[in-house]
Amino acid sequence: MRARRALAVGAALGSAAGAVFLRRRARSRDRLELYFEDGSLLTVAQGTAEAEPLLSHARELLAASRS
Repeated sequence: MRARRALAVGAALGSAAGAVFLRRRARSRDRLELYFEDGSLLTVAQGTAEAEPLLSHARELLAASRS
């Protein structure tokens, strides 16, 4: 009985740690979402050649709006 309980607690703690890790990892990446008039959406991830110029402008705008 103790072994089952220890296993269940270990699984719960491992799940919680994994969720925190994945959430932090997802937050660290910027992405660019382009919405078009026809309702379509294009998502471009950080690190691609297409996204970097636009992301740099977006970061500047966000920094200017916060100050």
